[in-house]
Amino acid sequence: MRAAITGASRGLGLEFARLYLEAGHQVLALARNPDKSEGLSDLYAKHAVRLTCVPCDVAADESVEQACEKAQGSIDALDLLINDAGTYGSRKEHLEELDFDEVRQVFEVNCIGALRVSRAFLPLLKKAPGAKLVHITSLMGSLGDNRSGGAYAYRLSKAALNMASINIALDLGKERMISVVLHPGWVKTDMGGPNAPLGIEEAVRAMIQTIERLGPEQNGGFFDRHGKPQPW
Repeated sequence: MRAAITGASRGLGLEFARLYLEAGHQVLALARNPDKSEGLSDLYAKHAVRLTCVPCDVAADESVEQACEKAQGSIDALDLLINDAGTYGSRKEHLEELDFDEVRQVFEVNCIGALRVSRAFLPLLKKAPGAKLVHITSLMGSLGDNRSGGAYAYRLSKAALNMASINIALDLGKERMISVVLHPGWVKTDMGGPNAPLGIEEAVRAMIQTIERLGPEQNGGFFDRHGKPQPW
């Protein structure tokens, strides 16, 4: 299998890369500064033949286009795209505190970035039967689950990502492609913090099992790491 992963320099993205490489798959690790990632350097030392590290800023058209051009030099098709790159923004909780420039930047990465990468890599995805697009979301983007408010930029951007995934599913489902959003849970990452109950490996292993089980009947869905449907 050939997988491309954004946000692969750390956290969930790096763990996806590690586990897929250990399983014998070919990985494109997309990150803003892959050369500065100690984790990717360690993986490359072990899996140089199957790992390609590609600079990619998902918030910049030119960077994504250049990343795709480099990818096309190393693979002829793409079975799986994981849009993991994300940002939280500030933790201001109240309307009067909002910085709209920051809100726009969070949208640019979390939602538009996933669309930008998905569109750029679409020609490679179309060459793989049953290709899958997996967008890492959060239950914080659920309208039905929101009982505490706050985190305006992050919540809004993830809700928009959820809608984008449904649109992609409807657009590409006729070509037997699958698009879903996955909620990994509250994980001990830089974003999740040290108090999160889930380890990175535990969360990613569960998501990989769910990704493997995805079929046409799950197209357009919103699931937790175990594949359980989540409220929109």
